[in-house]
Amino acid sequence: MAKIKYLGHAGFQVEVDNKVLLFDPWIDGNPKSPLKSSDEIKRADFVFVSHDHADHGLPEAVKFSKKLGATFVGMFDLVEKVKKQGVEKAADGNIGGLFDVDGLKVALTEATHSCDVSSPCGFIVKTSKLTFYHAGDTGLMEEMKQIGELYKPDIAFLPIGSRYTMGPKEAAEAVKLLRPKLVIPMHYATFPILVQDAKEFFEAVGKNAEVKALTPGEEIVYSHE
Repeated sequence: MAKIKYLGHAGFQVEVDNKVLLFDPWIDGNPKSPLKSSDEIKRADFVFVSHDHADHGLPEAVKFSKKLGATFVGMFDLVEKVKKQGVEKAADGNIGGLFDVDGLKVALTEATHSCDVSSPCGFIVKTSKLTFYHAGDTGLMEEMKQIGELYKPDIAFLPIGSRYTMGPKEAAEAVKLLRPKLVIPMHYATFPILVQDAKEFFEAVGKNAEVKALTPGEEIVYSHE
């Protein structure tokens, strides 16, 4: 069982296996954040940052690692950067296979995007019962078929905002490749330039997966059973 809370934009808080996982936790300056400040986060065991663009929570992740003892997980060069900022607890990797991170199985996946340091990525995170896929910022990729076949994600967090990432139609095609049980759209409705709702995504996905479009701050509980 997992409790999933949407932090707005591409950010999520996941409570699973008595651990708190944060993905791309952009809070400070996020117009859709349900939190007034990143100081409201009181516990984080792991923090995953897909790339260093300002809307994906790198400064917050550094803060959570230094103050709360969270393990920072990301691409090798990004981890080297945050170590210079005082982060001591970190797990680096590159696009490849699964590796152990304090009881989790993690794989960094390809993402078609841009960034300043290293390369952008997504994350496969395997817990005792559930497998999560946070795609980061990405366009549609044929590699998603392999991600689906290899890791069989239960839950996928997919961007649908278009312009900088997949739009609703592309993300619906990604669902066909990934075949998750549950899809939660992200990276939309944050700014006027992005797609503003998930209606087209719902319609395009159809019966291929369950879709939950969460409002910032909304929580759901998901069971693997």
